[in-house]
Amino acid sequence: MKHSTDQFISSRFKTRQLQLLVHLDEHRSVLHAADASHITQPAASKLLRELEETLGVELFVRHTRGVEPTWYGEILVRHARSALEELKHAFDEVSALRSGLSGQTAIGTVITSATDLVPRAVATLKQRFPQVSVSIEMDFSEPLLQRLQDGELDMVIARMHNPRVLTELHFEPLGEALHAMVGRAGHPLSRRRGLTWNELTPQTWVIGPRGNVLRDRISLLLLERGLEMPKQLVETSSLPVITSLLEISDMVAPLPTDVVRRYCDSGALVILPIRLDLQLGPAGIVTRRNQKLSPGALTMLNVLREVAAQPAVPAVAAKQVRSRRKSG
Repeated sequence: MKHSTDQFISSRFKTRQLQLLVHLDEHRSVLHAADASHITQPAASKLLRELEETLGVELFVRHTRGVEPTWYGEILVRHARSALEELKHAFDEVSALRSGLSGQTAIGTVITSATDLVPRAVATLKQRFPQVSVSIEMDFSEPLLQRLQDGELDMVIARMHNPRVLTELHFEPLGEALHAMVGRAGHPLSRRRGLTWNELTPQTWVIGPRGNVLRDRISLLLLERGLEMPKQLVETSSLPVITSLLEISDMVAPLPTDVVRRYCDSGALVILPIRLDLQLGPAGIVTRRNQKLSPGALTMLNVLREVAAQPAVPAVAAKQVRSRRKSG
């Protein structure tokens, strides 16, 4: 089957036929579709007949008022339109690269990817194409996805918990992030053996506002252990504020290990000796379905995919978590 399909594509399928199929669907007339394709009506009829004979199905029904696509025709038209769009994007990208890629792109990201994936991808992009302007917005998944749907962002790194938006958005999952309870270096609880949640909940916690997925999972984890959320809370989604509060006080915070890796490597923060198994669902690269990205935005998307596929650099924080899990 694959051999016959490849043979059909390589020997029978022409770009002109793709264009004709789309024009037939748009104009519902062989004459008008031929004009739009810059060929004669007999040539258009011949191209259509060749396609139908090759596929062995009728693609368009002829009647006195023109033509109407059959179910087979609707399928082929849909894929023809998509193939032509991809070819156009490829041409635009090649042209942009040849002339010196420029333009701009807007990307949104959750905090986890804001400290590693996105900076590495943007640095790679700017190294290759310095003229591309990049704007980066950091927020929680829900507002980022809304801004993407509104057309304010070209792509986002976010989690998708609402299956209804999958019909409008395309999701490319990344890996699940590890999490840990974090405090300052020398925190009194950092030297405690067998640290328990009963000892942690009286502490002052720094955590995201209500509605944040991490906060919801923490609340559920404590509820399963018969505990309530800590009474003393500082609510913020700002990483600089969180890390500053942790460094200058005995506050604690649940954070992704990738986010605090550099702080742990520098000795400013430590992972507290308690197991924190949270499944938030993987973040992913999200784009609008059928959107037409500019050459700059499309290049940013491809670089994001490239960097995301590269092996992660081992982190001290991640090693500490794995060690805690083995011993816990």
